[in-house]
Amino acid sequence: MPKKTSVDDDILLRLETLEAEKKVRQCMNTYMLLCDQLGAESELNRLSELFSEDAIWQGKGKRYAKTFGRYEGRDAIADMFSAYTKEPAHFELNAHFLCNELINVDVTNKSANGRWMLIQPSSFSSGKSQLSCAYISSEFICQNNTWLIHSFTTENIFSRPMAEPWNSAEALAVPDK
Repeated sequence: MPKKTSVDDDILLRLETLEAEKKVRQCMNTYMLLCDQLGAESELNRLSELFSEDAIWQGKGKRYAKTFGRYEGRDAIADMFSAYTKEPAHFELNAHFLCNELINVDVTNKSANGRWMLIQPSSFSSGKSQLSCAYISSEFICQNNTWLIHSFTTENIFSRPMAEPWNSAEALAVPDK
């Protein structure tokens, strides 16, 4: 059997890095999907299991530090999200769109960091709606072959109230058939 070369090692490292990057992306996308669906039926354990036991979740900057605060530990993060699962539901519509993704993985140290821009249209049970944009910065760690959020920071770029709810009961415009 031929001995592995440094080229083989490099290819394996690159493959492991790409697979880890995919798992980090899946972790963040799962988080956003679960946040889109926050309500009385939400499975908070599924959401909190995306975080390491000693994770930190925080709002940053003038607006979000005050609005969201800082939570340390998986249980504190789950408690924060539980406020969004009470009746009446806080959100009527909530959609998180991530773009401008940058993910860096260090497979040797089983760590990664990522940065995204978030666009979030929301309508609330109060009848109000808003459009928000934020930077999301996160650190991840790999434990037992699972990539987890170790630090999650959201920093507001802008928020704008909207005059009408995002979803309308009006018929969709389609071309004549």
